[in-house]
Amino acid sequence: MKILVTGGAGYIGSHTCMALKKAGHEPIVLDSLVKGHAWAVKYGPFVKADIADEQAVRRVCEQYKPEALIHFAAFIEVGESVAEPEKYMENNFHKAKRLFDTVCDCGVSRVVFSSTAAVYGVPETEGPIAEEHPLVPINPYGEAKLLTENYLRELETKGLHSVALRYFNAAGAAPIEEEIGEAHSPETHLVPNVILAGLGLKDEVRLFGSDYPTRDGTAVRDYIHVLDLADAHVKALDYLMKDGASTALNLGTGNGATVLEVLEAVQRALGSSVPHSSYPRRAGDPPFLLADATRAHEVLGWSPRHTLDDIVTSALAWHRHIL
Repeated sequence: MKILVTGGAGYIGSHTCMALKKAGHEPIVLDSLVKGHAWAVKYGPFVKADIADEQAVRRVCEQYKPEALIHFAAFIEVGESVAEPEKYMENNFHKAKRLFDTVCDCGVSRVVFSSTAAVYGVPETEGPIAEEHPLVPINPYGEAKLLTENYLRELETKGLHSVALRYFNAAGAAPIEEEIGEAHSPETHLVPNVILAGLGLKDEVRLFGSDYPTRDGTAVRDYIHVLDLADAHVKALDYLMKDGASTALNLGTGNGATVLEVLEAVQRALGSSVPHSSYPRRAGDPPFLLADATRAHEVLGWSPRHTLDDIVTSALAWHRHIL
């Protein structure tokens, strides 16, 4: 089955293309390469174009006749979204709307959407968050993702069905022989930043907040291996192809790690210490952010298989490979 994958040259998109290929599908990647990498496209045809380019999207649909869309293409830096909200609203919401309208007009009626836990805002609980948690995003990145989820629901009147997958903290990399991994610029995620400091590629890693009400004073996050995320996208696609109803699902492990536990995991993998410094909390960073992924298990039959050590080991191998 041919699947249009927007943002397929990016981190999670490229890993999902790998999973699609292994499942017997042909991913058709459409990516502007503003943030993605041409070297990450290796599992099917590639079209360099913007998702808002209606003519380009129509040409892809006419040439390849995809049966579904998996939409990743988006800017992902929360801090930047606060500084440049219009940029994020245009790219992540308005362009997505134009994309969905175009593919819907071309006869594509199934969409898997890369959403985020940022749609929840500040959690009301220290425990795992279920999908019923209030949706109160606190930054333009989360707002744009939530607006996109809502627009997909509106398109149900035109026969389009969708699954929005709300990720928590994606990390890790594919087996090194695949030669794909995380390569953001700038890099804002904790796991790769700790690794880069450990490999001497940056002076230190900054750890924000040491006075949270957690087991060691640092914030707890739910780290999910990118291979588990990719698997969830394939399962969501299968679900939709069997006429599954539109839904939104959390993707996480439900088992959080503190910032210091991530640091310690990287130090174990390296066999050496990582230079780091502590800084005050960042505004809006909650003490806990954990996923209740029960519904993803019930609806998709999906469960994460990888541990934090798996994440760190695979990410370290990737970063050593690209040194």
